[in-house]
Amino acid sequence: MQNRFWLALSVAATTLSCLPGDGPGATAPGPGGEENCEKFGSVGVNSKEYVVQNNAWNSNETQCVDTRGTAFTVTRGLFDLPTNGPPATYPAIFKGCHWGNCTERSGMPLQVANLPAVVSSWSVTVPVTARAYDVAYDVWFNRSPSTSGQPDGTELMIWLDHGGGVQPAGSKVATVTVAGASWDLWAGKMGSWKYVAYVRQPATHQVDNLDIRALTQDSVSRGYVDASNYLIAIEAGFEIWKGGAGFATNGFSATVGP
Repeated sequence: MQNRFWLALSVAATTLSCLPGDGPGATAPGPGGEENCEKFGSVGVNSKEYVVQNNAWNSNETQCVDTRGTAFTVTRGLFDLPTNGPPATYPAIFKGCHWGNCTERSGMPLQVANLPAVVSSWSVTVPVTARAYDVAYDVWFNRSPSTSGQPDGTELMIWLDHGGGVQPAGSKVATVTVAGASWDLWAGKMGSWKYVAYVRQPATHQVDNLDIRALTQDSVSRGYVDASNYLIAIEAGFEIWKGGAGFATNGFSATVGP
C-alpha cells in the first residue's frame, strides 16, 4: 500500500536476492506458485484480473511472496519496526489501478455518486508468530478518473484484524454499524488526501460479500469521501511492523457492478 503514511512516491522496483525457505523469517513456498522477491515486485493473476504486489516500501529487509491465483503467502520477511510509525510493508492483492499499474476488466474508475454494487470476499491466515500487524483493505478514491501517483481524494481502510498495539492514523471518532457489522471509526488527514478507517469489532479473518459500497456511502454521509471523486482501486493485504513470513491470503475476489 502506498499507504496512509506515504508521501507521493515514484520508486523504481529493486530486485532483491531471495532463496525460497532460506534464512531467518522464511517458510517454504507452495508447489506450483510464482515467488517474487522484488521490493516493489508484482504478479498479474487470472489474465491480470488482479495483481499481487510485494510493496515492501518502508524497509530494506527482503520480502518474498508466493502467488497461486488469488492466493498468496509471504514466504520470507522478518521486519522489526516501532509501532508508533509507519509499517514496513503491505503485501497485497488488488483490482483497479495502483500508482499507474492497472488490472484488466476492473469496472473502475467509477464516480462515487454513481457507484453500483461493490462487494468483496477475502479469507486470510495470520501466523501464530505474528507480532505487530493489521489485516486491511485499502480502498482508494481520486479527484480525477486516474493517476500515476498518490491518489488525492480519500484513503478508506477496512481493518478486519490487528495486533501488537498498532492503530489507524488520526483518532477514533465514532462506533458505527454498517455493512452488517460493528466498526470503530477513525479519521484524519494525510498530506494531500483524507484518511478514514473502519476497524471491525470483533475481528475476523474472513468476509463474504463485504459491502464496500455501504462503507463508502457511510463515509460520504460523514464528509470523509467526496461524491464527486472516483473509486480507482480496491486492495487487500497485510500492514506488517514486526514479523512477516506466514501471512497468507487464502482467496480473494472483488466485484464492481452487477
